[in-house]
Amino acid sequence: MIKSILVTGGGGYIGTNLVDHLIKKKYKVKVVDTFWFGNYLKKNKNLSIIKKDIRDLSLKEVGKIDCIIHLASIANDPAAELNASLTWEVNVLATYKLINLAIKKKVKKFIFASSGSVYGIKKEKNVTEDLSLEPVSEYNKSKMISESLLLKFNRYIDLTILRPATVCGYSPSMRLDVSVNALTFSALKDNKIKVFGGKQIRPNLHMNDMIKAYIFSINRKLKKNRALSQIIFNVGFENISILNIAKRIKKVLNSKSKILIKPGNDPRSYRQNSDKLLKKGFKPDKTIDDAIKEIEQKFVEKKIFFNKKFFRINTLKMMNNR
Repeated sequence: MIKSILVTGGGGYIGTNLVDHLIKKKYKVKVVDTFWFGNYLKKNKNLSIIKKDIRDLSLKEVGKIDCIIHLASIANDPAAELNASLTWEVNVLATYKLINLAIKKKVKKFIFASSGSVYGIKKEKNVTEDLSLEPVSEYNKSKMISESLLLKFNRYIDLTILRPATVCGYSPSMRLDVSVNALTFSALKDNKIKVFGGKQIRPNLHMNDMIKAYIFSINRKLKKNRALSQIIFNVGFENISILNIAKRIKKVLNSKSKILIKPGNDPRSYRQNSDKLLKKGFKPDKTIDDAIKEIEQKFVEKKIFFNKKFFRINTLKMMNNR
């Protein structure tokens, strides 16, 4: 039975909401994070925080833990391209070190946040887990290599690898550099929506369903040496073009925002099929529309505003220029 969980990157966009949910579920939670983008975690007797770079984590700091949820990474393509060396150190080498620490500490379960973009550009409409991985960016490549390293430890630990779509929706540690969030914020703040290209198809996933997928993974019956088909799962349920996201935003907000289509330099399309996860009994609860409504509500409440830290690449650029 899982009672204690270590969450790397627990202060991030997804991590902040996940940790809050785990605490409400009565888990004892330990967070490891640099908090480069701020710390929005609520104090709780069942929450302990280690402010530290994941690359420097020790056996003692891992401690006695039942499960590790590994979220920490240099996330998304532009951020990863800024400093390829840092990306590979954080995303790959630190992951390798962490799984070794987990084995030594006899951690029961290891859940890894990979990415739905590891498949690269596919012609197939249904991009399923059995298709080849052909990543096209440093970020995607780092996730693919991390997956392959983790799979070598499958016989020693209960391993789950999730390949999420682009997550959307509200978090106290907000991100305004992902498509649904960014375009909704633009419509609310500037009364216009800038779309670059527009034909690119991207898979999307509501924050609540991302968290639900982690809870689903925690609750899976403990088992070492799983078959590959029972380790890796896509998590994404709405494949939609950037232009159609903009149109959805206008409709949901009942907005008069103008959609301004500009030439884009990233024509890549990603799709996901998550039927395998659905067959396991997983059911998504939310949609892009729900995320748009949440962002509108938080904007009205002044909980979403222009903040450089909500655009992750800004902080990373400043760090890179030091």
